[in-house]
Amino acid sequence: MSDATYLIRLAEDDDDFILGLVPRFVDFSLPPWRRRHECIEGIRKDLSRHLDEQPANSFLFVAEDDDGEPVGFIHLQKTQDYFTGRSNCHISDIAVAPQHEGRGVGRVLLEHAENWAREHRCQLMTLAVFPGNERARAVYESAGYALDLLRLAKPVR
Repeated sequence: MSDATYLIRLAEDDDDFILGLVPRFVDFSLPPWRRRHECIEGIRKDLSRHLDEQPANSFLFVAEDDDGEPVGFIHLQKTQDYFTGRSNCHISDIAVAPQHEGRGVGRVLLEHAENWAREHRCQLMTLAVFPGNERARAVYESAGYALDLLRLAKPVR
C-alpha cells in the first residue's frame, strides 16, 4: 500500500476511462450460465446510460492520482430498503485500473462511498459481487461488508 493521495470527483459524460475498465468486472470464473461478452455488453450499456443521462439517484465518481490521471471509479445508487423503507447506498460498480491495484485506490473509493452515504442519511451500504470474484470479496470483507441476502439463480430451459 502506498501513501498516495487521490482526488475523488464526479464523473463527466466523456469519462471514457470508466468504460475501459468494464472487462475487469468479469475477470474471474463466472457462473456457467453467464457469458462473458453478454456481461461486458450489459455493464457497458448501463454505465453509458448513467454517464449520458445522469439519472436521479445515480452518482459516478472518478479517483485521480496526483498527476490528474484517472485510477478508478465507483458508481453509487441511492435506493430504498425493501424491509425498512429507509434510504440505502448501493455500490453498483467499482473498479481500479490494473496498474494501480494494491495502492489503496479501492479503499479510498469505498471510504468516499461511506462518507457520501452518511451525508445522504443512508442506513446501509449494499453491493453485489459474483462468488468467483474472490479478490473483490476479500476487499469488501476487509472493509466490513458481510453477507445480507443471498441471491440464487437457475437457468430456465
